[in-house]
Amino acid sequence: MTKDTMTAGGALLARLKTLGVDYIFANSGTDFPPIIEGLAEARAKQIDLPEALIMPHENAAMGMAHGYYFATGKAQAVMAHTNVGLANCAIGAINAATDHVPMLLFSGRTPVVERDRLGARTVPIGWGQEMRDQTALVREATKWDYELRFPEQVAEMADRAYAVATSLPKGPVYMSLPREVLCEPCPVSELEPAPTMSAHKIGVHPEAIAEAARILAEAENPLIVAQRGTGSEEAFAAFADMVDTWAIPVSQYWAVQLALPSFHPMNAGADLEPYISEADAIVVLDCLAPWSPDVHKPRADCKIIQIGQNPLYSRFPVRNFRSDVSIMADTSDAVLALADAMKAHQAGQKAKCAARRDKVTGRTRATLDKALAAADAGSGAPMTKAYVSKCLSDAIANRPATVLSELGCPLAQIDLKEHNTWFQEPHSGGLGWSFPCGLGIQLADRNRLVVATMGDGSYMFSNPVTCHQIAESLGLPILLLVLNNAEWGAVRHSVTGIYPEGYAAKSNDMPLVGLAPSPDFTKVAEASRAWTASVSDGKDLPGVLAEAIRHIDENRTQALVEIKISG
Repeated sequence: MTKDTMTAGGALLARLKTLGVDYIFANSGTDFPPIIEGLAEARAKQIDLPEALIMPHENAAMGMAHGYYFATGKAQAVMAHTNVGLANCAIGAINAATDHVPMLLFSGRTPVVERDRLGARTVPIGWGQEMRDQTALVREATKWDYELRFPEQVAEMADRAYAVATSLPKGPVYMSLPREVLCEPCPVSELEPAPTMSAHKIGVHPEAIAEAARILAEAENPLIVAQRGTGSEEAFAAFADMVDTWAIPVSQYWAVQLALPSFHPMNAGADLEPYISEADAIVVLDCLAPWSPDVHKPRADCKIIQIGQNPLYSRFPVRNFRSDVSIMADTSDAVLALADAMKAHQAGQKAKCAARRDKVTGRTRATLDKALAAADAGSGAPMTKAYVSKCLSDAIANRPATVLSELGCPLAQIDLKEHNTWFQEPHSGGLGWSFPCGLGIQLADRNRLVVATMGDGSYMFSNPVTCHQIAESLGLPILLLVLNNAEWGAVRHSVTGIYPEGYAAKSNDMPLVGLAPSPDFTKVAEASRAWTASVSDGKDLPGVLAEAIRHIDENRTQALVEIKISG
């Protein structure tokens, strides 16, 4: 290997740095020798690379890349070990695809040859990990896939992968990396030029935005349903001003990101009624499932506008929500354009908006009061999720914080005012997401308070030993709240929703739901030197949360609070 060449494995890493990748979240295996040699070679030759972070489990790698993108808007790379590592990445890939999170997913591929070539099979797993179609493990969750064939392809295929991942609609891409190819020399000169391909842009269609603005402005009872936020701080502020000016209620039904301050007077909360039954115009703002067709029935004459980077969600075979106007654009760009277009319709609308404002604010105030009353009523032993949310809201007031909820703290009782302060589990439901996602957000901003809240089942799914080890190793002072009801609460609610008077609902011991006896989760966290506490009585929770946050502020290490809840 001359100074003018390096292993194709190292060359790939160098090209990722040129593309703007900051981190490679990696779980290594026997296919990684050329990657590890490339890291050492690049260090010796003073070639700049992304920082490679050791991930003891691939679920953590995927979750951290997911969270880092949420915090920075920058796609990152994940590297896994052949088919077995890729299998562990599959849930994270499904979650990323559903959340429109771009990432570059790589895994090794079992060596193709058995002898006479550097990188050929050397141990029995070289045969045992062979698959006829390894990519099938993640194909449905990725936008593009390829198997690297030649070392001279490294730069151009990395460029293409990054461009496809970051083009709208954004999402993960996958490339498999045969060991023999990674072992071959690659000219360093090929890594120097600027990227050969850029992500494509989807512009806002002026006529479609004008039509959407007209429909919304002329409506007597407009409604906006928002699930995935507004896309940027600027759009977040413009959206709040627009709905306030026009007195348009916003339902954050099953929201996974915050689109409107949670205590905003136009925030209708998660309940779509009575708004959806009354609405003569509905804007669906980046929603996978804006309502439940079996429960919610929009008026036959209601005009429905769908907006987002993939407003019809073409990846999903069955999604038949009507769309009279479909606007495919970056969500932030579309929100800003719609807010601007609405200004042309303001003349003569003050009286209508004022009357609507009185009705909407009366309802939203009642909804908020009900949510806060439910929190106060749940302060016993054990507590309710609503009470835990209210205590968390008080604990993080007046400081920069981001809250994640994976079947943990509900949004209704948390006073959040800014873009990127709330994330809920993806609608794909791949559990074990919030802990590593929170670590990724914390990695991007170590001084921000990041609070990952989750149910006891979700915590177990997150491979907590792995995630706590990462938090300690990288010095990520995350706060974890484990809301423990010793069961799969979401499963129980699903059963009682479909069979409210069924045998299971009447049973004191519903089959396939219980998780008792519950482990002592504080012991899991203590194994990685975390600060821990366990709370069973509501009156103790505010003080414990304050102490946990004080520990993070003063010691900059992780903390876990296990909270015994009911329901």
